[in-house]
Amino acid sequence: MPSDRESLPLQPLIIPRDEHPVSRRDINPNALKVLYKLHNAGYEAYLVGGAIRDLLLDMHPKDFDIACDATPEQVKHLFRNCRLIGRRFRLAHVVFGRDIIEVATFRSGSDDGSGERTVGSEGRLTRDNIYGRVDEDAIRRDFTANALYYSIADFSIRDYVDGFEDVRNKVLRLIGDPETRYREDPVRMLRAIRLAAKLGFTIETETARPIREMASLLQNVSPARLYEETKKMFLSGYGVAAFEGLEQFGLLEWLFPGTAKALAKNRSGVLRNLVVAGLRNTDDRVARGDSVAPYFLFAVMLWPEFCLEFNRLLKGGMQGPEAQRRACDRVIIKQLERIAIPRRDTLPMQEVWLMQERLQTRQRRRVSRLLSHPRFRAAYDFLQLRAGAAPGHQDDLDFWTAAQTMPADDLDQLLANANARAKRQAT
Repeated sequence: MPSDRESLPLQPLIIPRDEHPVSRRDINPNALKVLYKLHNAGYEAYLVGGAIRDLLLDMHPKDFDIACDATPEQVKHLFRNCRLIGRRFRLAHVVFGRDIIEVATFRSGSDDGSGERTVGSEGRLTRDNIYGRVDEDAIRRDFTANALYYSIADFSIRDYVDGFEDVRNKVLRLIGDPETRYREDPVRMLRAIRLAAKLGFTIETETARPIREMASLLQNVSPARLYEETKKMFLSGYGVAAFEGLEQFGLLEWLFPGTAKALAKNRSGVLRNLVVAGLRNTDDRVARGDSVAPYFLFAVMLWPEFCLEFNRLLKGGMQGPEAQRRACDRVIIKQLERIAIPRRDTLPMQEVWLMQERLQTRQRRRVSRLLSHPRFRAAYDFLQLRAGAAPGHQDDLDFWTAAQTMPADDLDQLLANANARAKRQAT
């Protein structure tokens, strides 16, 4: 049982309005509506977490979350446009069309014996719905940079864990004992890599130290959750930095074990060059505001393992087309044990892989069929990555670059020239 001293509220560092750049004009208007309605109803309510961090860094947050002392049921009573979600963490979502403002009740890190806070055998937090004070809520958050509270009562920022200074110094620091926090939720290791990549932060020494030795805990995370975390990591515009962080801290082998094995065996570095180039292209697309497809990301990330498996089957005497299909199936089945990639991603991913061999064809009818294939553009983009990593694919890339835009007569002449060149090289 905690002592009286331990149960006393922590006193925050209060950063007044004239000492920070966070302004209401940069906050989602719907989040302000929720904050003011809670405040006017007599509740203590703050904008909290990543939104404050990003606004301090002159970034543009996508999500604006709120923490308050109202229970989820009280929030629902206050807002007719509210729905309650979650069992592990009970939350209120206030819905404004497509815009959702998430409202969480202050949580305590202690166990009151009600069964609303449970920890599994590995130390993983499986349920956390014991409510508390704002200072208790702050110290149970993951990183200091995410534990800042903006008050619409006086427009100040309240800091209980030195997060304001860490944001200014661009340091990512876990709150509490790192090993305990990683056991509570192993995904925090991935979040550390992702946030450091996104923000350009340095992971503080004690926060970084246990990651490599505790990386195997990711085996205990559901494949469905790892799918969502992987998309956040690689499809948000900082995939190259995230990939390098995963390699640095030994996490890649627990997310993509076959890929990590293939990259380790590929001494020339060609396969790693392709992965990095694919992630860089994705980062560039995000920066331009272009759409990105998860299946193409997974095609890039799993290509090294596909190549390793395909070559192994060929050496075993299997014919090329059958070896390709078998390699596809085996790579996907193995990967699904770690990341629950849905069929809407695995099927087009396989098409992109299998079309790489077909892009070597120079027969008129097959060329026309490939040009009209719904997955041609993705397969062509993938061929570009391969040509960038290994110059031996440049002739194929040049052919298909030209074939896409020329009239039929010119395409016939291009095919005749390509076939004549192939015959000369064969003699």
